[in-house]
Amino acid sequence: MKLQKIVSRLQKLHPKEIDLSLNRIKNLCEKLGNPQDKIRAISVVGTNGKQSTINALFSILKESKIKCNVYTSPHIQRINERFIFNNQELEDEKLANLFEEVEKINNNQKITFFEILTACYFFKAAQYPENVNLIEAGLFHRFDATNILKKNLASVVTSISKDHLDWLPKNEQTIERIVFEKTSSLLNSNIIVSKQNSVNTIKCIKKTILDNSSKKLFFNEDFSYSNGENGFFYYEDKFGGLKLSLPKILGQFQLENISTAIATLRLLDFNIKDNSIKNGITKIESIARLQEIKSGKLKELVKNNQLFLDGSHNEDGARVLNEYLQTLDCKKHVVVGMMANKDHEKYISYFKDISSITTIDIPGQPNSISGKDLKEKFRKISNVQYKESIEKAIKSIPLKENDLLIITGSLYLAGEILNLN
Repeated sequence: MKLQKIVSRLQKLHPKEIDLSLNRIKNLCEKLGNPQDKIRAISVVGTNGKQSTINALFSILKESKIKCNVYTSPHIQRINERFIFNNQELEDEKLANLFEEVEKINNNQKITFFEILTACYFFKAAQYPENVNLIEAGLFHRFDATNILKKNLASVVTSISKDHLDWLPKNEQTIERIVFEKTSSLLNSNIIVSKQNSVNTIKCIKKTILDNSSKKLFFNEDFSYSNGENGFFYYEDKFGGLKLSLPKILGQFQLENISTAIATLRLLDFNIKDNSIKNGITKIESIARLQEIKSGKLKELVKNNQLFLDGSHNEDGARVLNEYLQTLDCKKHVVVGMMANKDHEKYISYFKDISSITTIDIPGQPNSISGKDLKEKFRKISNVQYKESIEKAIKSIPLKENDLLIITGSLYLAGEILNLN
């Protein structure tokens, strides 16, 4: 209860949820003693795959007995998920005390919720100067609160695609502008670029970081992977090849992100043994990224059918999700809820050979599109219906033996689903 009260207060410190600027976070961090200057960080920027890449980095580092702090957003179920120190999620009381201390130092100055959370993270992380910090950049990067580091160990660039276009002028809602926002202010250290969804995107990234003096690694040029047989895949870079067991998480994109994580850690020379990489990737945990729900209230409603949850919410996320769905020989039913500022028609256009689509509302999210309006946007697609709740949606779908049900469209929806389940 104490934690929730403090969170509520912090959310009211600025009239806007997002206000792209670095001044407020810099001012607060200066009052805190500039803790961001006292940490060792790997920054992860991009549109899709940031969380998955961090999960892979974290798992391998833990297997190597290297302690980490991790900062990600948004959280799926609990705000504590954003604050990991010494490999452990910060418990309620300690997180409340951290928020309270920084809140007092901020002294009611205007600052967005994400900015003050970021300041709290830096403040706590500075207490562990030897730990490796895995920091996920938020919206774009150039004016993101995490972008106040003066130095870092590396910058990882995951897949970049069109998203959050409402924050750009109408005539600049292009992949070129998004690449600029995400990569033009990367620090001079090491840059590792993951697989991108088009040759044009790679060209844009290379052009934007041309004058950056960092050592640069690019997927398929400096590191790569290939699919093997019998539960293995193969990773290769200048340090040699690795035969690796497939992780317990689903989707080809996970291998792309895991490969990027391996390339990053090998480049940084943490003296990580091959066995730590091999064992680490088998222990990766991933919430709401092609996650199979195997028990719980909602699982009981689908009985013996498979139930998947995926928080993809933009066109590139839809593309990689459907690459996986196309590998499955079964009928697929989709339940979808989305935020209002997404390209809904573009997102759903990637779904092929779908038996039914059911739109729903996202509870407690004023910035979401209503399920009724979403259905109207999908009106050109056959077999689309609207239901006001996830339970009614599931019960309305005539699942037959071996059918699959996937719930997707938003990480906020994914959190609601996991809490309900």
